[in-house]
Amino acid sequence: MTVGAIQAALPLDPLENRILLGHALGLTRVGLITGAQRQVDAAEAQAINTLVARRLAGEPIAYIVGKREFYGLDFAVDGAVLIPRPDTELLVELALERLPPRGAMLDMGTGSGAIAVAVAHTRPDAAVSALDASTAALRVARANAAANGAAVRFIESDWYAALGSERFDLIVSNPPYIADGDVHLSQGDLRFEPVDALTDHADGLADLRSIIAGAPAHLAPGASLLLEHGYDQAAAVRNMLAAHGFQAVQSWRDLSGIERVSGGLRV
Repeated sequence: MTVGAIQAALPLDPLENRILLGHALGLTRVGLITGAQRQVDAAEAQAINTLVARRLAGEPIAYIVGKREFYGLDFAVDGAVLIPRPDTELLVELALERLPPRGAMLDMGTGSGAIAVAVAHTRPDAAVSALDASTAALRVARANAAANGAAVRFIESDWYAALGSERFDLIVSNPPYIADGDVHLSQGDLRFEPVDALTDHADGLADLRSIIAGAPAHLAPGASLLLEHGYDQAAAVRNMLAAHGFQAVQSWRDLSGIERVSGGLRV
């Protein structure tokens, strides 16, 4: 069969068909169009069938092809890290607005490094650090920083444990915030993503509590703390921030109108 005939016959939606076919054959979108009449050999056909079977079994496209675009950059992803999502670009935008010239930023629970790398790539003047408790995640994050030419210092740490008395001009985090036992953990792409990066194995607020409680000791006066959280957690996060002395506490909505990020100032 030809490339074009196979693309038309694949059982997924057109975008996913194109992505998987291009990945299997090493062709760009333009290459698939210009090479539509090229014959596909048996080995290539088997490779295509294998990728489609993985997708039909529910495996995320990003894990199948090994990458996901975020904030205009390509990030390698595998089963050790969450897949970067467009909603998190709000956290990057807010961080860029609040990071002073030549400021120091810390990304906590960096995973693939998406937030830290996006900020460092956009603001090469900044001193960006990123930590994670997972050695495997840090391996992915370091590779992504190198691939995108971003200068990021990576630290293996269980939240603030390895930081000593170090302070920053901005701390950001997209921590695990899904409650243990939430039905979404057994649905869709989440079934394939690392569970420890999705849930705190408690009420969904445990890691957010730890980050907020420890932040004042690691923030310079007037510095900001920004946290991504679940669709129904904004009020709880604002209350925790206020209880720990943060000022100008507020939440910001994502493109779907959901309060996705909350934060405040250390005074």
